[in-house]
Amino acid sequence: EGRIEPKEVARVAKIMYEMGCYEISLGDTIGMGTPGTIQAMLEEVVKVVPLNQLAVHCHDTYGQALANILTALQMGISVVDSSTAGLGGCPYAKGASGNVSTEDVVYMLHGMGIQTGTSLEKLVEAGKFISSHLNRETMSKVGRATQAKAA
Repeated sequence: EGRIEPKEVARVAKIMYEMGCYEISLGDTIGMGTPGTIQAMLEEVVKVVPLNQLAVHCHDTYGQALANILTALQMGISVVDSSTAGLGGCPYAKGASGNVSTEDVVYMLHGMGIQTGTSLEKLVEAGKFISSHLNRETMSKVGRATQAKAA
């Protein structure tokens, strides 16, 4: 569909909340969001859905996923979807790349002093393992940097 107006996102999120959804993950499925659009969307949604029932799901097509996640965190979101090695994608959105990598998100969170209970080293190792078995390069910038440093 392309850009969805924040009020429309809020309308649908409210319906889902009223239906009993325990968590509503707000997705930037094609990865075109920016911190400004994420902020505007969240400002509308939190008017109708409690903050503690929201999550974000950001794809990194335009390289904005970490900035978008940081914006959401600063607005009080505490649940973030991600994928080891940035696996996944959006088969129905031409040109959309994979999910934001968990390694990159965890690196950012640890750098902010946020404890995740996740070992970044083991996460990078898992990303390397699955990527090699899928015969593809990791999409994680942290994974790539760590591998280059070790070489």
